[in-house]
Amino acid sequence: MIRLPAVFRRALPALGLYAGIRLLGLAVLAAWAGAEGRSPHQLLSARWDSLWYSDIARHGYFWPGYVASPHARGAGAHSHLAFFPMLPWLERLLHAATGLSEPDAGLAVSAVASLAAALGIFAVGERVAGTRAATLLVVVWAALPIGVLQSMAYTESLFTAFAAWALCCVLRERWVAAGVLASAAGLTRPSGAAVVAAVWAGVALGRGGGRWLGAAIAPLGLAGYVLWVGARTGRGLAGYLRIQGDWGNGFDFGAAYGRFVWRQLTNSPGAGIGLLAFVALVLWAYAACLRQRQPVPLLVYTGVIVAMSLGAQAYFNSKPRLLLPGFPLFLPLATWLATLRPRWTVALLTALAAASAAYGALWLLGPGPP
Repeated sequence: MIRLPAVFRRALPALGLYAGIRLLGLAVLAAWAGAEGRSPHQLLSARWDSLWYSDIARHGYFWPGYVASPHARGAGAHSHLAFFPMLPWLERLLHAATGLSEPDAGLAVSAVASLAAALGIFAVGERVAGTRAATLLVVVWAALPIGVLQSMAYTESLFTAFAAWALCCVLRERWVAAGVLASAAGLTRPSGAAVVAAVWAGVALGRGGGRWLGAAIAPLGLAGYVLWVGARTGRGLAGYLRIQGDWGNGFDFGAAYGRFVWRQLTNSPGAGIGLLAFVALVLWAYAACLRQRQPVPLLVYTGVIVAMSLGAQAYFNSKPRLLLPGFPLFLPLATWLATLRPRWTVALLTALAAASAAYGALWLLGPGPP
């Protein structure tokens, strides 16, 4: 049984540090954006994917499936159906309940979800490596270079909250709850497949009543949305895959990414070497998870997240964003930090938090989407 009040009390230092790091990032963004005469609110709530989610929340999905909504700005010929419905549902619900605009509702959902995600990450980390490492895991996740995404009207925080608590339930063999949370994750992002796989791995290795019910519930959100899109487009499963392909987000086992890296190596060797170092670092981190002998469901979840992120044809600068929910990747680092003298740990994490705040502002003030 998960005793939430007890977990929350133990997690209070981690949650306080998490909030402090994210507030630092927002303060740096506000100051930097203000110096350039730009709105930090608009950067966080009304750019790129945030526009699509708020448009769905206002108007619903537009038909036919391959035509963009007339309400979406810069929509081109792409379809709303590439975006999963959980965040727009919550934006619409909060708008109806409070009168907040849909973009502001998205920010509010992300703010609450980021704290829920941090608490879930702590619960998983504590189960695997103890309270100190769990606290440091939350801090590292908050201070990632792309941590600013946790404060945007995007799905990263919401998905990570569902995923972390689903994994926590799997580790504690709360099968039905794990299945429900996995289903919710599947209604949030395509990477809900990683949560479903983790639940199934836990069921295969676990015991206790409700296992098979949890396993049956887990894929309902993801499968239900994909089949619904297929029915609306008249193309079955191929309908959703076609829409993702139109966005350039198909899965080709990393072939497109490999070609991109090769072009960078031939035209801009420094950038190409940086991309190779990024891939090597991700694979090294996953190897460290294996050496740490993390529970199989965590390894399955992280492995699928890594495979989907590196193997997708998505916009190449989005690779770090796609990896953000893979928080178990950072558990070996957190465990190592827990062995250092406190003053060294504080110094390293302070430097990381400052760098994250600066990089997040620079990234959002740049021209390309995260």
